[in-house]
Amino acid sequence: MIVCVTMNPALDKTAALTRLVPGALNRLRHVRVDAGGKGVNVSGMAAVLGGASVCTGFVGGETGRELLRRLEARGLAHDFLTVAGATRTNLKVLDGENRLTELNEPGPGVTDAEVAALLEKTHALARRGDVVVLSGSLPPGAGVDTYRLFAGTLRAAGCRVIVDADGEPFRRALEAPPHVVKPNRFELLQYGGLPSDTPNECLPALCRSLLGKGIEWVVLSMGRDGAMFFTGQRAVWATAPPVEAHSAVGAGDSMVGAIACALQTGFGFEETVRLAMAASLGAVTTQGTQPPALALVNKWKAQIEMRPV
Repeated sequence: MIVCVTMNPALDKTAALTRLVPGALNRLRHVRVDAGGKGVNVSGMAAVLGGASVCTGFVGGETGRELLRRLEARGLAHDFLTVAGATRTNLKVLDGENRLTELNEPGPGVTDAEVAALLEKTHALARRGDVVVLSGSLPPGAGVDTYRLFAGTLRAAGCRVIVDADGEPFRRALEAPPHVVKPNRFELLQYGGLPSDTPNECLPALCRSLLGKGIEWVVLSMGRDGAMFFTGQRAVWATAPPVEAHSAVGAGDSMVGAIACALQTGFGFEETVRLAMAASLGAVTTQGTQPPALALVNKWKAQIEMRPV
């Protein structure tokens, strides 16, 4: 089982326009709404790959009820806690050059008791050997130590933990440590205190420093530049062929979903890299946060290139 913890889920509105003009009227087109949140996207990708998963986290209000209805329509299992306030709605705008502008709401606040109840629920859902994915932003009221607490507790229970977060929650989670982390380039540079123009070739040393904390897999996603995969035994820079991109929203989540399925299935290093890259590449070709079809993932797996780093 893959347990996908989404503490701050959302209804994601994805809209397109030719050109985004700040301070002016912008007319949106092709607006679509998806049940969103990083863990929800992970669960959707896992379902495509045949992995059994369940989503959990916090929902509230009519927006939360609509999110659950959309999960049920997709056949995604869920077991959320209901809190006061309303689940957020996020707006993601893609312009004619496929540049993404995101306007994300903070989400409903939660209490310490509700965070503790979610940890108890997650512990009950996940059995020894299961994969637990902790991903996305924390809702107001959840402390920066939340992911560290969850990761440490679940790892002690024999679960394999993946963390996909940023900022101080990511930094604190490393102390647990999780089994897998998947920062993107911006998040890794933020963690390392490095400038945005740092060459990709300088990043392997920072990734390897994370392995030294007891993490088993470090996966660095870099958009069009591919991704780097590190374990204690191997490290590669994987790249994919260019595709016609429709939306980069959820591409990293599809990568995490593929990694979770690979861990659960017991895939080897190279097969895990190919599956993760193909899932992410396929997600770029879909609209909104939709995961790619299995046939598309299988198509791209053979076209992934790897070189040692």
